[in-house]
Amino acid sequence: MDRLSSSARVMIVSDLDHTMVDHHDSENLSLLRFNALWEAYYRHDSLLVFSTGRSPTLYKELRKEKPMLTPDITIMSVGTEITYGTSMVPDEGWVEVLNQKWDRNIVTEETSKFSELKLQVQVVDPSLAETEQRPHKVSFYVQKDKAQDVMKALSDKLVKRGLDVKIIYSGGMDLDILPQGAGKGQALAYLHKKFKTEGKLPQNTLVCGDSGNDAELFTIPEVHGVMVSNAQEELLHWHAENAKNNPKVIHATERCASGIIQAIGHFNLGPSISPRDVMDSSDSVSENFEPGRDIVRFFLFLERWRRAEMEYSELYLAGLKALSFPSSAFVHPSGIEQSILDCTNALRRSYGDEQGKQYRVWVDQVTTTEIGSNIWLLKFNKWEISGDERRGCIATVLLSSKDLSPSEGFTWVHMHQTWVDGAGAKDHTDWVC
Repeated sequence: MDRLSSSARVMIVSDLDHTMVDHHDSENLSLLRFNALWEAYYRHDSLLVFSTGRSPTLYKELRKEKPMLTPDITIMSVGTEITYGTSMVPDEGWVEVLNQKWDRNIVTEETSKFSELKLQVQVVDPSLAETEQRPHKVSFYVQKDKAQDVMKALSDKLVKRGLDVKIIYSGGMDLDILPQGAGKGQALAYLHKKFKTEGKLPQNTLVCGDSGNDAELFTIPEVHGVMVSNAQEELLHWHAENAKNNPKVIHATERCASGIIQAIGHFNLGPSISPRDVMDSSDSVSENFEPGRDIVRFFLFLERWRRAEMEYSELYLAGLKALSFPSSAFVHPSGIEQSILDCTNALRRSYGDEQGKQYRVWVDQVTTTEIGSNIWLLKFNKWEISGDERRGCIATVLLSSKDLSPSEGFTWVHMHQTWVDGAGAKDHTDWVC
């Protein structure tokens, strides 16, 4: 919440499964396209919020499986848990809101009388028993043809017991019971209210979803909304009944994260061409110095070079050498200091060494600070996937814009890398730069 000193230019609030994350995209290309766009043009002055039905445990599992960015805010368990930052600090004020007219024991007692309801832990891995049933969320599976009758009867019983609850059906089988004040939409409304109190209400908010439990997000006043092309029937039906004539809500023609990028362009929220969609960096000229963009472009070059998706040419290496001070030092995560000549030689040897492999590179949490006249300090996490191995480092980079125009970019002065705990490369020589 405190990362930005003023209102966010854009706040994107996105569901994860089948919205930000496409489980049918084995190479995660749509997600990587979004990652590059966000870190190049938005991270420095905007906010990224993930809003998921997953519990904290399953959310962390997804992060291990997919090349996801680190959000500023995480809303989990269908809007019943809000946390902030990398450390996922919980919002205790939200817990107090949810405790009103909620008694989990009564919910458990009444739902046990419905044979149609199957507690999700009875179907999924039993070892997850304590992860999916949360303090303010009780979750079941129910057959689609029985869902509406069960929801009505259960709602009546809980009202008679003095509770004020919300029952959400999504995915054609998931039934979640929450406090009435909970849900993805209410969690977002709570955040908006909190930002407004601090004088930091985002200039634009874009909500993104694919299923019934995302519908509430589109009801928040003044937000832009996108239903990705692969949105489920329940959300499309809700839209037809409630928001068909709302020009601020669109049904994208692109799947998942690509649909989010499409919506950014449709609503003119900012740049909507991902650096991954630009093969020649000379086609992407900026009027302003954007150090985050240069970092993203450099590591995209590294990926394409090692995958041999570009022709080998010494001109590329000469260009990189020209954009570094002769005395530039690059510290490898293993602690070995390399000169620009060492790095150039390593790049020369690495051309095509990942060709035909599932090798991808992305950066996360790029922060930029102008620490002096024409001197920029950048910090970020750099990640690589090669086959089944994921490795990552924490990087600090000094860039200089002295005597350069925005179209020329920056001169690299220094880069220092250290391995992320538990994510070091098995073969240190395979980490080029």
